[in-house]
Amino acid sequence: MLPFESIQEAEMSLGRNLTFAETLWFKYTADKSDLYLYCHNTIFLIIFYTLVPLPMVIIELLRSKKLEIYKIQPKIRFSLSEMMECYRKVLTTFVFAVSPLQFFSYPIIQWVGIRTSLPLPSASEVLWQLLVYFLVEDYANYWLHRMLHHYKWGYDKIHRIHHEYVAPIGFAAPYAHWAEIIILGLASFLGPLMVPCHMFTFWLWFVLRQIEAIETHSGYEFPWSPSKYIPFYGGAIYHDYHHFVGESCHSNFASVFTYCDYIYGTDKGYRYQKEVFEKRREKLRSMEDNVNGSTTPFKSE
Repeated sequence: MLPFESIQEAEMSLGRNLTFAETLWFKYTADKSDLYLYCHNTIFLIIFYTLVPLPMVIIELLRSKKLEIYKIQPKIRFSLSEMMECYRKVLTTFVFAVSPLQFFSYPIIQWVGIRTSLPLPSASEVLWQLLVYFLVEDYANYWLHRMLHHYKWGYDKIHRIHHEYVAPIGFAAPYAHWAEIIILGLASFLGPLMVPCHMFTFWLWFVLRQIEAIETHSGYEFPWSPSKYIPFYGGAIYHDYHHFVGESCHSNFASVFTYCDYIYGTDKGYRYQKEVFEKRREKLRSMEDNVNGSTTPFKSE
């Protein structure tokens, strides 16, 4: 809840007029508790999880030969009912695992100083904080994810569920055991805990992380994707290989970037197979072959 009772009082305290964005923020948040605002994260999670994968769902159902060349594993197709079943299971996990986690983690958010007050952060502050969060999350996620593969119990009892999708789809990005949601969710919380931010930045961070996860699980690699211009970004092919190999995979544990796998030598199998796969995709693009999914993109690691 904001400490000001009116816009005029807020402007007097700041010594300037509120920006348009700050005025909207004041009007929306003035009579709402910080706990209520913090729980918006779950609402945004569900909204973006529902909407962002829809273009991929449509493409998957159209089965257009023009778009087929961008599907990473063309041999595997999903029906609408299969994708909706995945969606239903993930929403159940959100309700029974993520929502309680949001509620019980609120005291920690208060303790570290995630604020809802004015002024809103500047664009530069938001950008550098998001960069820190992505780097911290990627590093922590790398080791937690690698641990779930390294220990057989962790894979068999927890991480195996996420790998039920040998060819991932957008809706499968958060498809996982509830314990994995909590374990890997800790990596997403580390950045804001280390570098506290405004609640707006906090929301934006989790929205962007969700969108990135959906893209890397989309099952398609489009050459016009703006994410291709992000330095060291993994992308859909990078993570698709990890799913294809499955339990025996010793490559591509990082969630966003590629630097951890490169530094710790867990990308060697992928680098070889990527060269093989790229040659095949070029052959598909030439339209000399029928795009019928008669071969698989990767060999076993």
